[in-house]
Amino acid sequence: MNGVVLISGNGSNLQSIIDNAKSIDLTICCVVSNKMDAFGLKRAAKVGIPCVALDETLFDSKLGFDQEIMKVIDNYQAEVIILAGYMKILSADFISKYFGKILNIHPSLLPKFPGLNTHQRAIEASEKIHGVSVHFVTKELDGGPVIAQEFVNIDSTDNAQTLAKKVLDKEHVIYPKAIHWYTQGRLKLVNKNTATLDEKIL
Repeated sequence: MNGVVLISGNGSNLQSIIDNAKSIDLTICCVVSNKMDAFGLKRAAKVGIPCVALDETLFDSKLGFDQEIMKVIDNYQAEVIILAGYMKILSADFISKYFGKILNIHPSLLPKFPGLNTHQRAIEASEKIHGVSVHFVTKELDGGPVIAQEFVNIDSTDNAQTLAKKVLDKEHVIYPKAIHWYTQGRLKLVNKNTATLDEKIL
């Protein structure tokens, strides 16, 4: 299945997807970044994946920027859009056009701690368990149906950095697995807010 991956930074999740692409039936046809200097672009270029970096300052609106990404997605006939550390909120038009085809990974156990600084917020909330969620993207920020989660323990010695490392290790395992469910046709978004795997509600 053809997929486009959207990134903003280092691209460690992108790397895990690249490393697993063949075994999860995914052809990464393009990597798109909203940051011109994102290291993930180098990861993609190293293995010959086409890259597009778009300068946000050259567009007069969020929709205009997203429309440029849509052209890339449509040009490559992508069947799945994978957000891998993409730090820009997608426009409603973008989400509507590709509804049910956009996957995201978020470093918390949703619905807890949507948005940014999840690890520090989990520590400050005295949580004992933290983790990562893969979910479908809907118009509600980090609010789409959860597909899969992995858990980590928060130790008394943890800080935001050590907790982030624990969670990232889980991210690199769970995301390729969830993407594979999608490329196999087993994972679907139904009734706008329900994720199903093998026709069973998740």
